[in-house]
Amino acid sequence: MKNKQKQINFSKSHKAYVKKLRKDKFWVIFFRIFILMAFLGLWELLTYYGVLDPFFVSSPSRIVAQIIQLAENGTLLSHSWITLYETLIGFAIATVLGYAIAVILWWNERVRKIFEPYIVVLNSLPKIALGPVIILWVGAGTSAIIVMCVLICIVITTMSMLSAFLSVEEGKILLLKSMHANKFQILFKLILPNSMPEFISVLKINVGMSWVGSIMGEYLSSKAGLGYLIVYGGQILRIDLVMAATVVLCILAFVMYWLVSLLEKHYTKNR
Repeated sequence: MKNKQKQINFSKSHKAYVKKLRKDKFWVIFFRIFILMAFLGLWELLTYYGVLDPFFVSSPSRIVAQIIQLAENGTLLSHSWITLYETLIGFAIATVLGYAIAVILWWNERVRKIFEPYIVVLNSLPKIALGPVIILWVGAGTSAIIVMCVLICIVITTMSMLSAFLSVEEGKILLLKSMHANKFQILFKLILPNSMPEFISVLKINVGMSWVGSIMGEYLSSKAGLGYLIVYGGQILRIDLVMAATVVLCILAFVMYWLVSLLEKHYTKNR
């Protein structure tokens, strides 16, 4: 037998609502692109007619030319890969460790009360002040940069996830306890699933913070990477190089954020 397909007749109000949503989405995307293109066009015109000095502010055409030059000689790929590698490693380590520490602090209230003040103090401490100490401990280069990245992200991950764990309704926990659920079951059946939206939000935050950490680390100790190009370009007064490295950095950060957004959409769709 052939399966009969049922046609769902939507009301006019529903169709109008869906049409409005599509229209709003179109205009949001349109204005995003329009604002960016208008900004770049105005920037190019102001530098072209001498209103702004391109020596100090560069220009979109000069930045594109610089990126092409870096790509042709292989510099762009090598430096981008180094910074991307450092960022991804730091992002992964900070997220996993921060999540695990939050679970431990939720599990043991006494441990949480002991270590919570230290976590708050560590979060308020300017991480760049620890730069010389980090270099002394793990050496200069990639290791120091990854450690800097981890230090910036791990505290935020721990505090955010711990707050999400503790915000679960007490009534739901009592209900599971009344059904003789142990703490392990409460954690995996209630606490962790309920904290997934907050976890995705933490991933989004960590995307930006991990890039900040890797660039800060490259400022302190690096002979390669996008942060190194930015510092080097500033030292030799080549603003085109500085801006080109910054644009590539923004593109990589956007792609990483976009991937996390895809994860969020997948979770929301299958929820």
